[in-house]
Amino acid sequence: MDTSAITQAWVAGWTVSRGTPSAVTEPWGYRIDVGLPRHVVRHVLPAPDAASVGALCARLTAPYSWLKVMAGPEEVEPWITEGWTVPDDPGFMMVKPLDPGARPAPPEGYARTTEVQDGVVRVRILAPDGTLAARGQIAPTGSTAVADQIETDPAHRRRGLGANVMRTLEAAAAQAGATTGVLAATIDGRALYDSLGWRHRGPLTGIVRTGPDDD
Repeated sequence: MDTSAITQAWVAGWTVSRGTPSAVTEPWGYRIDVGLPRHVVRHVLPAPDAASVGALCARLTAPYSWLKVMAGPEEVEPWITEGWTVPDDPGFMMVKPLDPGARPAPPEGYARTTEVQDGVVRVRILAPDGTLAARGQIAPTGSTAVADQIETDPAHRRRGLGANVMRTLEAAAAQAGATTGVLAATIDGRALYDSLGWRHRGPLTGIVRTGPDDD
């Protein structure tokens, strides 16, 4: 998959995963009307440059408008204007061929649940005391599926729970007909995904219009 196809797949799966309206195609990429207090709208740019990013920075005046651009932060920062910031660590777009058989049992003492709602597969791993130890979800949209919101409680890390969640999601998406997984990784998450065979396909940087709560 090239960058354009990866971006299109990620946008389609992300909107399903987060329950937002479908993305609107724009000349620069995609617009998603997220509608959350600190995430009003998201514009995704698969081929950003100084002109396209600068024009959106000038046009979007609502606080907590976001841009997601397929470029590294060191490239992006000179393009943004006053009132915009790069708040997060660098991100990474990653892909993987999905394996329908990759569903190991949870570690001893833990229990796993899997449910499907509104087209999204959600996996939860519960600790022996019943509290949430790890979670994640994946949204199949045809031949691709987007993994999202993968989290392990700090008290339960380094026990293979994140890998168990990912392999369970992978199998579920493959059994639903998807052949390729797509995700946006953080620095912390990339080591896990690398170990599971996901491959880096390019940088991803978030840019946000600051608001009154950030003063």
